[in-house]
Amino acid sequence: MLHLRLIVPPDRMPAVMDLLEGDASVTHLAVLTGAARDPVGDVVLCDVAREGASAVLGALRDLDIAEHGAITAENVDLVLSESGRRAEEEAPGLGTDAVIWEEIEHRVSDEIQLSATYLTFLVVATIIAGIGVLLDQPILIVGAMVVGPDFGPLAAFCVGLVQRKRAMAVRAAIALLVGFPVAMAATLATTWLLAALDLVDRSMLLDDRPLTDFIWRPDALSWVVGFLAGIAGITSLTSAKSGALVGVLISVTTVPAAANVAVALAFGVFDEAWGSTVQLVVNLAAIVVGGVLTLLVQRLFWQRRSLQPKRTPEARRVAARARRNARRREADGGR
Repeated sequence: MLHLRLIVPPDRMPAVMDLLEGDASVTHLAVLTGAARDPVGDVVLCDVAREGASAVLGALRDLDIAEHGAITAENVDLVLSESGRRAEEEAPGLGTDAVIWEEIEHRVSDEIQLSATYLTFLVVATIIAGIGVLLDQPILIVGAMVVGPDFGPLAAFCVGLVQRKRAMAVRAAIALLVGFPVAMAATLATTWLLAALDLVDRSMLLDDRPLTDFIWRPDALSWVVGFLAGIAGITSLTSAKSGALVGVLISVTTVPAAANVAVALAFGVFDEAWGSTVQLVVNLAAIVVGGVLTLLVQRLFWQRRSLQPKRTPEARRVAARARRNARRREADGGR
């Protein structure tokens, strides 16, 4: 379940109460009249079944509670309540499948910052992958995949496209378009430095590398794996199954491909650099397509979810009536 804490202006309290009391997924409703000081208003506490949370949050935002008051939410790990059990049963779908769009947008918003931390992780991951390429060591490649932070901006880009959040999509694209070239340039310079120290040489790249040569030889399976990784990654993100995300990170060849481009350019092996570039583009495109399609399917499914009645047949019309009443009160100056 999700625990909501709302600060509601007094003139919007009737609409909010109609909304919450008329939704079957809402329970444990409590009101602290006049308790809030900044912003001024009443404090409303309630728990919402995850499968109904996105609809409730969307309706609260339609009532401008986020603009004139406040909406905070946190996950509840344990609920011992018959009322809570009924709310989860009456809400359609399963909580593990529920998509809370506001939670997703908040989660990925941190991933689109072109921060020093993001660049450091990406640079370090690409350099590790570059060394793994030269040594033909899959362990280093896998480690670089896990360290690489590139899936965060990819997920944010998918969410921005589906939710039509242009600013989010643009910032995610910038994080990718700036991050990868910076990481590749750092790997190129590192390769030259290691070669100058006689730690690596061109022959290491030209030797047979049966364990890692897939990085610069893209094929149809590269697209299939990237597409499936996009589906799994977005599903992991929307269902908060973070354990599955680790598997996603080590199944796609983004950071290793970028590293192979840099190493191949450093030693002038341009055919391998080109193959790695194609591999990188294929994987990025496949992840985005898989992620966007997954989000579109999820949105189509959950859009069919409407506010559910608790007791009376008239409760089905509560949400619409609440919005109309709120508009009338605003037109009457809050009376």
